[in-house]
Amino acid sequence: MTTTTTPESFRTPARELPNKVPEVTVWFWVIKILCTTVGESFADWIDMNLGVGLINTALIFTVVLAGVLGWQLGTGRYIPFVYWLTVVVVSVTGTLYTDILTDSQGVPLALSSSVFAGVLAVVFGIWYARERTLSVHSITTRPRELFYWLAVLVTFALGTATGDWTLDLTGWTPGVSVLLPLGLIVAIVLAWRLGANAVLSFWLAYILTRPLGANLGDWLGSPGGDGGLGLGTAVTSVIFLAAILATVLYLTLSRSDVIETSGLTHTPRALNPARERIMLGYYAVVAAATAALLVWAHQQPHAAAASENESPAPTTVHLTPKQATSQFPPAEIAKFRTIAADTLAKLNSGDQAAATTRVTGLETAWDDDQPTLEPKNEQAWHFLDSEIDQVLTALRAPNPDKTTEVKALNTLLTSLG
Repeated sequence: MTTTTTPESFRTPARELPNKVPEVTVWFWVIKILCTTVGESFADWIDMNLGVGLINTALIFTVVLAGVLGWQLGTGRYIPFVYWLTVVVVSVTGTLYTDILTDSQGVPLALSSSVFAGVLAVVFGIWYARERTLSVHSITTRPRELFYWLAVLVTFALGTATGDWTLDLTGWTPGVSVLLPLGLIVAIVLAWRLGANAVLSFWLAYILTRPLGANLGDWLGSPGGDGGLGLGTAVTSVIFLAAILATVLYLTLSRSDVIETSGLTHTPRALNPARERIMLGYYAVVAAATAALLVWAHQQPHAAAASENESPAPTTVHLTPKQATSQFPPAEIAKFRTIAADTLAKLNSGDQAAATTRVTGLETAWDDDQPTLEPKNEQAWHFLDSEIDQVLTALRAPNPDKTTEVKALNTLLTSLG
């Protein structure tokens, strides 16, 4: 999918630079999805597995983004490695900003989705009013490059919010959730082929690749009990990172995605205003159909939520230590108990950071053992899973309360015998 430029976009800029954005070929979309997936998985790995925490992870990546974006802006031409590294970091950072609003500040996903959509509209409005084009074939001046990267950052935040909101509305599993953004992207490609405005089509698809890549990463990394393939965030990150590096190496050697010409000389696809208006109607129909699908899925909770609730229901039943652990391997229970005890000891010594880091090992071990433990005794598994969740929530709170943390850990240790 390439973008269409308009005659206004061919006005000579004050200082024209080589186009530092790749040609929009199939490779562009493949590597964009790969970057989105590895960005999501890598952020989760740092946040959860290393125990850095959401806020600290966001701060780290904001600093990294400033450095990488400065590198990208400082280059005199399109360099695949630098460009796609910037996309990965922007993907992670935009996702973290949305997660902070949702998880730390409690902002409803519907509100954050609306806010980010409004911000993106403002960015596009100012960009177009100043430059008279939103085409990626015309990123030939510093202001256009800055507008481009700002829009990319907001699209990742918007894609994260709308993707999570969709999952929240529907309760779909990761595997099923991949199908909606994938289907919408196919609909956009069809519209573009039939004459829809190329710039509009490009940015719509760009936004949708965020939930597609994230859902794909969740599907690959989530445990089998949650509808995923159980590869884990680390393995998923490594697989996709290797694929990104291989693709970037190919593009660096082949230069098949380099726009040799600038926005001044790029030949656009012939415009057909009547066809574009027809396809706008098509987009409206697709949007209405998507909304209807989401409303229908949201109204199924009575069946879907009932089935979900049937499984976690045992968590409301208190079990004795023997009932909670007797059907699980003693060695596994001892492992969980050791990690919980270590966490409590670090907490009692006043080392909150070490306790938060240590409890990540409990989460990882528990998730890794889910496929083997849950089938042995589903009620006991959900009971312990609930108590472990309370421990994780207490230790990862924005302002941890030691009394709550100690109580949650002691409760868990009692249940583990």
